[in-house]
Amino acid sequence: MLQNLALRDFVIVDQLELDLASGFTVLTGETGAGKSILLDALGLVLGERADSSQIREGAQRAEISALFEIADEQIAHCNQWLDDQGFPIDDEGRALLLKRTIEANGRSRAFINGSVATLAQLREAGDQLVDIHGQHAHQLLLKSGAQRELLDRHAGLLPQVNELGELYKQWHDSRKLLSQAENAGQDIERERERLEWQYEELKALSPLEGEWDSIQVDHARLANAAKIITGCQEVIDGLSESENSAESILSKANLSISDLAEHDPALSEISQALESAQIQVDEAVHGLNRYLQKIDLDPERLGQLEERMQALHAAARKYRTDTNQLPRLLIETSERLDALSASQNIEGLRNKVKEQEGIYLKAAKLLSQKRSKAATELSKLVTAAMQNLSMAGGQLEIALKPLDEGASFGLEQAEFLVAGHAGSTPRPLAKVASGGELARISLAISVITSKASFTPTLIFDEVDAGIGGAVAETVGKLLRQLGESHQILCVTHLPQVAAQGNQHFKVSKSQSGDKTLSQLNVLSRNERVEEIARMLGGATITDTTRRHARELLEQS
Repeated sequence: MLQNLALRDFVIVDQLELDLASGFTVLTGETGAGKSILLDALGLVLGERADSSQIREGAQRAEISALFEIADEQIAHCNQWLDDQGFPIDDEGRALLLKRTIEANGRSRAFINGSVATLAQLREAGDQLVDIHGQHAHQLLLKSGAQRELLDRHAGLLPQVNELGELYKQWHDSRKLLSQAENAGQDIERERERLEWQYEELKALSPLEGEWDSIQVDHARLANAAKIITGCQEVIDGLSESENSAESILSKANLSISDLAEHDPALSEISQALESAQIQVDEAVHGLNRYLQKIDLDPERLGQLEERMQALHAAARKYRTDTNQLPRLLIETSERLDALSASQNIEGLRNKVKEQEGIYLKAAKLLSQKRSKAATELSKLVTAAMQNLSMAGGQLEIALKPLDEGASFGLEQAEFLVAGHAGSTPRPLAKVASGGELARISLAISVITSKASFTPTLIFDEVDAGIGGAVAETVGKLLRQLGESHQILCVTHLPQVAAQGNQHFKVSKSQSGDKTLSQLNVLSRNERVEEIARMLGGATITDTTRRHARELLEQS
């Protein structure tokens, strides 16, 4: 779970450190106070794109860090991932620290457990730890592709979908190759001849991986061998062999300080330093002498290197590539030649397409069975949740509509159909759901699908917009119930939801000179009464609103 979130110089936050507990935590505050800033910061530390405008005005850099405690069931998988990626592992293997910095020049850096990371690695780590349900999540439900993806994610089918995508790509690529082979004719023959000629020429050249860099180093050494020898000898003379060499000066100085140290022990450290310097100079001289014994002037070898460099450079220019890429070009030419030769066997290609189609269809049908079962189960669960969200008698039905031709994700597309009340025919979500209904259905789906999630921390950003009254109280209870198995962080404007929190933070704005700063405080019981009363009554808080606030807290 998320233990600590720390911000420095981010938007209107100068410095903030937030310690979080397990269970259901709510964040409240007036509009514009900075509640979304915290989630934006968390999004950045989980790998979202950064912008220099997010740095607090007057500051040069923004820093965000998030410390997570790894759950027992995730330790083995998470630590294996850290090890595979080359990141250090905490001594106890239970802590994971993600950090992000944003510079004024627009650059940003990412770190995992103190080591530099890529944004992709940051996102991959974050996906195992946090799931964010945004306040516009209900809008995504209007897209069929998003509905299918949500169903697959809830059912744990995404690995099978990804595998099916690979099978589809192989099948699709073979179909494309077959089509090209059937229509190309003489063009393929000319291309094959060109590749054969290119391959033979590159094969005769035999460029090796890393050869160009190695040749450049050897050439620079041999071409400058005389200069290197002269320079090294001059350094040896200055260090050891000349009349006023560094070695001689250090020896005299050390003798003088050693004599003086007998009268004042405080000079002993200086004497030891001079003695160490003598040893290092002596080692440098010996090292240079050993180097000079090995170095040689070899004009014949120099000529061979220059000839090889010219051949590699000419080939790179001819094939319009970088010299270092010649070994890769040789491999690619061979692969393309093999593929082209194989493509002329049209009957063989047809058999391959048919075989790959069979493999794809077998996997796709198996996925369809699992998807159908998951659709039935999720429909029942969401329908049950709708009954408590002022949609009594309503139902959600997930229809799986067959596609005319298979796609990378399978043989069907998912469509959410909803009936707002008893007796009505389920129709597409976008056509029958009002804004409020859509928000409630979205929340029901978010809560239901999150129950099956292994992600330990779930964040809900104003997903309760558009609801109120008894429904809001039900939502609060649902989130509190979810907090028994997950760490829940919820940004809300609803007092009924806020009252259900195990932990309550208030975000507020203050003026410091000409700067606006955002602050966050954990609320005590009495402070919660005042905050919930504000949420109930607005600017004017009365004894009645306070009494109502206490009742909400007592009922939670």
